[in-house]
Amino acid sequence: MSGPERYTVGHHAGPSVSQPDRLLDVREAAELLAVKPATLYTWASDRRIPTVKLGRVLRFRMSTLQKLIAKAERPALS
Repeated sequence: MSGPERYTVGHHAGPSVSQPDRLLDVREAAELLAVKPATLYTWASDRRIPTVKLGRVLRFRMSTLQKLIAKAERPALS
């Protein structure tokens, strides 16, 4: 594949909002969610968070994490 439909796996400068289905590694996902990587490994093991498993490599879809963040958002009291 080439062009905008190409998906990239690996290390980048940071999570990109312009690529909602980009696969994030554990470090990037932990940074986005403001948790420790160990927390993500625990959540993944407990199946509390959706993951993409490529062999032994664990990845997280940006779009899935954005949905989790939106779902966890609490409205302000009026």
